[in-house]
Amino acid sequence: MPLGSNTKAYETPNHPYQGERIDDEARLLDTYGLKNKEELWRAQSELRGYRREARKLLGRTQGDAEAAAREGEEFLARLKRIGVLSDEESLDDILSLDVTDVLERRLQTVVYRQGLANTPEQARQFIVHGHIRMEGARVGSPSMKVDVASEDTIEYEERSPLADELHPERAGGDQE
Repeated sequence: MPLGSNTKAYETPNHPYQGERIDDEARLLDTYGLKNKEELWRAQSELRGYRREARKLLGRTQGDAEAAAREGEEFLARLKRIGVLSDEESLDDILSLDVTDVLERRLQTVVYRQGLANTPEQARQFIVHGHIRMEGARVGSPSMKVDVASEDTIEYEERSPLADELHPERAGGDQE
């Protein structure tokens, strides 16, 4: 999408009120500590884009998954690099991905899963307040996608009060 474009980077649901969808969205917002439904809709749109690309590749090669995988090598490599696909998964597996596969690769979720925060909401706060760094640089965007290779470089910012192991807000401390 070109800069300055007036289009949103996500699509809203077609039907504004569907009880089951709203319940599912609320559960995902709570589980992943998302700020609002827009963040969820962005992840869903990203997933739709992955599936659209996979279908396009499969269609271009008349359903031959091997030929499509060769043609979409770069696309597959990118999804494997960011951890949405595992190394043994193929183009066909993209069509069976769930929105949770995309949400699991957000910096906020990775920080929480690594135990640097007690809750997904706390992970978001630590990131936004500049207490987390990745690859030696401070990061401030909870929605940032984390490459598998960069996952091990996530840590507390050295100048942050949280770098002190005895800090009361730090995960894994003496919590009641």
